[in-house]
Amino acid sequence: MADHKHGEMDTKVQTDTFDGFMNVMKLMTIIILGILIFMAIFTS
Repeated sequence: MADHKHGEMDTKVQTDTFDGFMNVMKLMTIIILGILIFMAIFTS
């Protein structure tokens, strides 16, 4: 088993994955709100 040294792990992949996830969530929120607004305006 390798010795663990605090602060030496490369977290770039995890950070990039999280940033991508957050960007997708923002986009999906905007799309869903747009659909709901469209439905409120154009449906009876």
